[in-house]
Amino acid sequence: MSLIMEARPGVGFRVAALFRPRAVLLLADPALPESALLARNLAAGGFQGRLMIEGMAHEGFGPAEDVPDLAVLSLPPPAQAEALQRLAARGCRAVVAPVAAPGLAEMARAAGVRALGERSFGIAVTEIGLNATLAHAPLRPGRLALMTQSASIARSVLDWAEAEGLGFSHVIGVGANDDIGFAAGLDWLARDARTGCVLLELRRIKNRREFVSAARATARTRPVLALRPGVRAEDPSGLGEAVMEALLRRAGVLSAGGLEDWLAAAETLARARPREGPGPGDRIAILANGRGVARLAADAALREGLRLAGEPLSLGPGEAERIAEALAPLLRGGEADAVVALHAPEEAAERPSAALLAALARLRGAPLLLAWMGEGAGRAGRAALAEAGLAAFATPEAAVRGAAHLLAERRNRAAAAELPPADILEVTPDRERVRALFAAVRAEGRLDLYEDEALSVLDAYGVPVVEGRRAATPAEAALAAHAMGPPLVLKARMLLAHKSEHGGVVLNLRESGAVREAAQEMEREIAARLPAARMDGFLLQRQAPRGALELRLRAGEDAMFGPWIGFGQGGTTADLARDEAVEMPPLNLPLAHALIARTRLSRLLPGWRDRPAVAEPAIADSLVRLSQLLVDFPEIASLAVNPLLATAAGVLAVDAELALRPAGEAALHAIAPYPAHLAERWTARDGRVFELRPIRPEDAAAQGAFFRALPAEDVRFRFFSTMKELPPPLLARLTQIDYAREMAFVAMREGRNHGTARVIREPLGNSAEFAVVVTPDAKGTGLARRLMERAEEWARSQGVSELVGHVLADNQPMLGFVRKLGYALRRSAEDAEVMLAVKRL
Repeated sequence: MSLIMEARPGVGFRVAALFRPRAVLLLADPALPESALLARNLAAGGFQGRLMIEGMAHEGFGPAEDVPDLAVLSLPPPAQAEALQRLAARGCRAVVAPVAAPGLAEMARAAGVRALGERSFGIAVTEIGLNATLAHAPLRPGRLALMTQSASIARSVLDWAEAEGLGFSHVIGVGANDDIGFAAGLDWLARDARTGCVLLELRRIKNRREFVSAARATARTRPVLALRPGVRAEDPSGLGEAVMEALLRRAGVLSAGGLEDWLAAAETLARARPREGPGPGDRIAILANGRGVARLAADAALREGLRLAGEPLSLGPGEAERIAEALAPLLRGGEADAVVALHAPEEAAERPSAALLAALARLRGAPLLLAWMGEGAGRAGRAALAEAGLAAFATPEAAVRGAAHLLAERRNRAAAAELPPADILEVTPDRERVRALFAAVRAEGRLDLYEDEALSVLDAYGVPVVEGRRAATPAEAALAAHAMGPPLVLKARMLLAHKSEHGGVVLNLRESGAVREAAQEMEREIAARLPAARMDGFLLQRQAPRGALELRLRAGEDAMFGPWIGFGQGGTTADLARDEAVEMPPLNLPLAHALIARTRLSRLLPGWRDRPAVAEPAIADSLVRLSQLLVDFPEIASLAVNPLLATAAGVLAVDAELALRPAGEAALHAIAPYPAHLAERWTARDGRVFELRPIRPEDAAAQGAFFRALPAEDVRFRFFSTMKELPPPLLARLTQIDYAREMAFVAMREGRNHGTARVIREPLGNSAEFAVVVTPDAKGTGLARRLMERAEEWARSQGVSELVGHVLADNQPMLGFVRKLGYALRRSAEDAEVMLAVKRL
């Protein structure tokens, strides 16, 4: 199925009007410097449609007589609102604004158009000769796509690509991201067969959920590389960068540490692909014409965390023409996941011969990365290799870094296709208890919870917490101590971080009298140190046993990407240790285990020397419960559990902090949580009861079995193919959805799926496509109808006004079914063998 709609002037915005226009209008003020540059690039690009211009004359343009699909706005701000209104009246709904356009989103909304900008670098689609950009030089066609907010970075990338012999399928200048943003471009590129690698330069994400959804869809089929300039300058702590990397990792996007790394990754992934197959993919073989450069490559590989596939091989001097012959067995042997070939200069002006270039281009097997070294003799050699489509680098370290980029892309692709086990941690918290507690806190005029209140919230979600009691006075604390028994910890009950630094914590108390004396002294000391602080009695806790591993779990919010969860070393030195990994909620158990594994301390969990092993599954369990708490209560602003003590027996939360948002505020998670509220129990005509609910990643095995239960004819009708098995990447694609752009309802009974209805929304529009199929034993039971009703209900709730289904013309049962549901049928203009079933919602 395709969600790409043709550009149809006068019927509202269609994304194809932006990326496949047939007529382009340049509205130009000759006084603006951008106007002449845009006119030059449009006229010289070889556009296959009609070019029109208003406001100035330029060779290659005709008068504005037709209705344009796309308008390029190069007018001063005072003239822009009226120009947008005139465009809408003519039927043009897609606009690019490469100039300053304050209030562009509001002007576009008022006119009924969609706009790219303000200060967009423009848009280029080389396949159709469209170059409506501010580029300083012509664009070379190729398989890279660039989406950027910065014009200076865009020009730098284009200049670099020209020198490297790389070209572009698309250049999309998002600019200030006022209206049309990254999601629309990514959605388009996800379905563009001519785009092999996408470069993203991010400064501001407007809609985090749409961005993640579109980025994930694109990254499933090609590498996506992201760069965020200024991320460290905005947050020197590095937390903002860690959150960004976590979000991009979940979307399958590679994150670059700087421009050099970004471009190096692009060069590698534009000309090489990771090796497929089992194993970690981190073995690298090295072949060189000298031992010294081979040793440099070996050092670089080990620093990058790669493994050497045997000792580096050296051909010796004068053997350049034998490189291809020597590489063949390394590439095909299966022992290496990537091969790095190094050539140090031997003769002046040396470059690979035509025979060698042809031989290298014919090689197959593992990816090949070539370092043709030197700047005198080597530069021409690298240019020749690049022209032959080979990945060529100037140094051993750069070539090895290319191998590391291939490994990162392989891991991303593997993670995206990984099918989680069917086991699910069922969290059944006491939500009413938490809701009542939060209401009581707000009623007291507070947003911060006391420690015992925060621990009570964790306890309601099944996280083990230390036993504790409140006491209003030293005497009450002594009575509580007598009831609890030693050893005990006394804490001041007050809204103060790091209470131990102010005398607010006393450890190892063993008698009620000692507790009373400690409480009295605590009152005096805090009053002296913090006279303005309010102390609301005491908190007495059972002291945890020694020897436990101290961990920290915490949650906060990033201004751009939303709520995050952190895991790492705990205790009073947690911030100094800087050993924390970050992930985006919601978490399941596989994601929680992966989060733990990204920390240095994870190596201590199985036990190390005299340190005993701890229960890692209990830590993952706590992370999932914390994630569910954040999903259920988006009013939580921040949360920290420090320490969470871990032993072989399990975990125990000893201290916690929790803060609420002001009334009426709620977090928006970048990744939509599982919509459990959409589940229902439904009884079929034959009396069988099904659970109709949204699909989830853990349904992969059930979905695979469901597919295998379908007759071959039903598979052809549903998938327009005769495949016998769903390959793992497609199975992951069908079960790992975002519940925002796509929804799939499944009909489960006794662990088996008996039917699926799916809806996929059109980007930037109000249409969506549907598909439905049920197993043979469920036909005639009303299940297909009920699944479609649920799909339509969800589509309406998302603002979808039109559902469209693609049905093979010979699928008479389906055609009759959709007619009964009120769908109108018409033959597809693109494929005579396909009928379109259309319904207004």
